[in-house]
Amino acid sequence: MTDTSNNTSHQNKMVVTRFAPSPTGLLHAGNYRTAVFSYLYARQHGGKFILRIEDTDKERSKKEYEENIMDSLNWLGLKHDEFYRQSERSELHREYLEKLIASGKAFISKETPKEPGGRTEVIRLKNPNKKVKFTDLIRGDIEVDTTDLGDFVIAKSITEPIFHFAVVVDDYTMGVTHIVRGEDHISNTPRQILIYEAIGAQYPEYAHLPLVLDAKRAKLSKRRGALAITEYRAKGFLPAALINYMSLMGWNPGTEQEIFSTNELVKAFDLSKVQKGGAIFDEKKLRWINKEHVRRIPEALFISTCTERIAQTAHAHDRSWTHIDSVIRKAKEIFHERMDTFGDLDEMVKNNELDYLFEPPQVSTDLLKWKNQTDLTIVASNLTKARECVATLPESSTKDEIKNIIMPLAEKIGRGEILWPLRVSLTGLEKSPDPFTVIEVLGTSESLKRIDSALLSLK
Repeated sequence: MTDTSNNTSHQNKMVVTRFAPSPTGLLHAGNYRTAVFSYLYARQHGGKFILRIEDTDKERSKKEYEENIMDSLNWLGLKHDEFYRQSERSELHREYLEKLIASGKAFISKETPKEPGGRTEVIRLKNPNKKVKFTDLIRGDIEVDTTDLGDFVIAKSITEPIFHFAVVVDDYTMGVTHIVRGEDHISNTPRQILIYEAIGAQYPEYAHLPLVLDAKRAKLSKRRGALAITEYRAKGFLPAALINYMSLMGWNPGTEQEIFSTNELVKAFDLSKVQKGGAIFDEKKLRWINKEHVRRIPEALFISTCTERIAQTAHAHDRSWTHIDSVIRKAKEIFHERMDTFGDLDEMVKNNELDYLFEPPQVSTDLLKWKNQTDLTIVASNLTKARECVATLPESSTKDEIKNIIMPLAEKIGRGEILWPLRVSLTGLEKSPDPFTVIEVLGTSESLKRIDSALLSLK
């Protein structure tokens, strides 16, 4: 047997990468991680990023899945330079099959059907029975003895190439120089290299990424909680955050930086720093990254997105909330603090957590009591003293100015004794932002009205 060393470098060619999904189901973030890495590598080297829909499985391929792939990539901003459907390239596949058969490098094999009505002929590649060695950009040198593969099938018939053959012909004729894909494809690579050699083509560089795993270290899948990209969009995630997070699934920049714009990723990404071990998909980390991206978007976009999300809820419509944008503008820090995604607004509205920003609350007398306090006259006295502090404030005061006025009283009488009934009188909620923040948002006049209403309920 002869040795095949790694192929000639593609360093003098334009870098061309591809993302080649099958439209046989909704793809999850683990699948799109391959697209992200391929896109970043191509853009970093001033190359091309190709999208190829591998739709030759006619029974399972669905138009809606292809549309979802296109929609997802467009939303993420992973713009392709060229687009192909594998099913539209059948004549090219046939041409290469016929050439291989004519050259004796492939042959029509008579088969004994495994079941009644089964195939009696397939097309097999004549295996040279050699060791194939290639250098993976992530894993280093890999060597496989292909003898055990035998003369393997490359087509069911002259018009029905199988995956390995169609992929090789497409990648070669599209000029793909670098194939970035999951490590579960490593076992496919020796077969594909033999096909490249059979058609007289230079095979590309390979980079096999670690698998994306769930929290239990099982391969990520739709059945294990992974969502389609469009579902993350519906949940109010930002595309830049998804790309940022997916880039960190298996890659580390070697610095403390974790939040990247897509342009920053293009500059920083390095295939040689991709780890070999499995990458864990952690939605908590994804939510944290999204929260950081939400903080970084322009204020006008933040306000308009929040406004649209809240305005479309039935609760906001039923309660005739108006001037939502101006409320959000005043309370943007409250929103930044309490939400990771724009979808969190749906739950906040549903749980009445935002009502106090738009309308005076219905305050429970019992809720005004701090811990084990039972004497309502003491509660009323403490709230009255807090009101006196608030009354000294200008209409538009900052959180710090408000805190400087109220905290000396709270330190003297007790923080809970003063701050709890004050906050509840303003929001009507057991859990809400601190009273200084709420007063800053509501303004002094509205805050005094609410405190007065709460005091009336204590009489």
